[in-house]
Amino acid sequence: MNVHEYQAKEILLHYGVPIPPFGVASSREEVEKVIQKLGLQQAVIKIQVHAGGRGKAGGVKFAKNREEIFSIADQLIGMKMVNNQTGPEGVIAQKVLLSLPLEISKEYYMGAVIDRGSAQPMLIASYEGGMEIEEIAEKHPERILKIPIELSGEIRPFRLVRLANFMGWKEKQAQMGIKIARGLAKAFIQTDASLLEINPLVADSNGDLWALDAKLSVDDNALFRQPEIAAFYDPTQVSKTEADAKEYDLAYVALDGNIGCMVNGAGLAMATMDLIYYYGGKPANFLDVGGGASVEKVAAGFRIILEDPKVQAILVNIFGGIMNCATLAEGVIQAAKEFAISVPIVVRMEGTNVEEGKRLLKGSNLAIMTADSLAEAAEKAVATLKTR
Repeated sequence: MNVHEYQAKEILLHYGVPIPPFGVASSREEVEKVIQKLGLQQAVIKIQVHAGGRGKAGGVKFAKNREEIFSIADQLIGMKMVNNQTGPEGVIAQKVLLSLPLEISKEYYMGAVIDRGSAQPMLIASYEGGMEIEEIAEKHPERILKIPIELSGEIRPFRLVRLANFMGWKEKQAQMGIKIARGLAKAFIQTDASLLEINPLVADSNGDLWALDAKLSVDDNALFRQPEIAAFYDPTQVSKTEADAKEYDLAYVALDGNIGCMVNGAGLAMATMDLIYYYGGKPANFLDVGGGASVEKVAAGFRIILEDPKVQAILVNIFGGIMNCATLAEGVIQAAKEFAISVPIVVRMEGTNVEEGKRLLKGSNLAIMTADSLAEAAEKAVATLKTR
């Protein structure tokens, strides 16, 4: 789950990371309160959306006086941002962050991720910030330092010394940089993050270090341990379909194809999409209903799939381990009747109570095609498109 920049900054503040004073506003009245609270005469104003590239999209602006603060905030609140990260539908900024401007003398990068190669948390740092770390890694890997983070959230002292030397920090600045690295590492572990980055981490005209921007992504599977972060969930930053899926605890990702997929289990869902591609079709979505889906959950999955106007056929592929195939069949039948589904439905199911499930489908008198194998199901689903 992603959180907004201001929320990530609030978390970093808790771990002792220096952040320039800021406020958040969603209306002109709230902008006025932030101006009064911070005594702003100038401000950096940034839209709050779950996507990068805000500056290039016109979502980050500098206001030279109070009048400009109001006029720019009016422009940015409600702004729709569209880029390669948001997709063509874009995302709308409901809030803006206002902060005191800094005189920047140098930009750095610092972040933490799970390094899959070494299977451990890793601090990543570069003495070049303000640009995509992937670009630096590709073109100038020697400008990046990777330091292991202990599972306790600590970084060993000799590695922190190496970090300070690599970044070119000395004396007071080195102490500040080490403190920031420690705070970031601890925050990364204790929030169950998959990504936590400061880009840029800047030195001001006095040499003091500040986290000018922050990005935090938390492992969805750990949110039960992070109730405060889970409360940061913002449904305005995802499509209505994805928001509906979350309400029913369905794992859903919209794609560009025209065959809707309903599967239980992420691995089986990926295999299903692969076979659709193999037989010449394109999946319209990834939808994992989970192992213990109820009739209501299956029906909700159908509704979510049908909200996509591109869907011309639906492929249901269920292996009944925990799930009962009869429950699946009841859900399919209920959805077909409730939503008056006019697109072809292909169902392949195996496992617990599969014969009863097949009997229910056959006795429903609905135009539901069945298949005995995943390959047959994918082939049938793709073939229906050729007859439409």
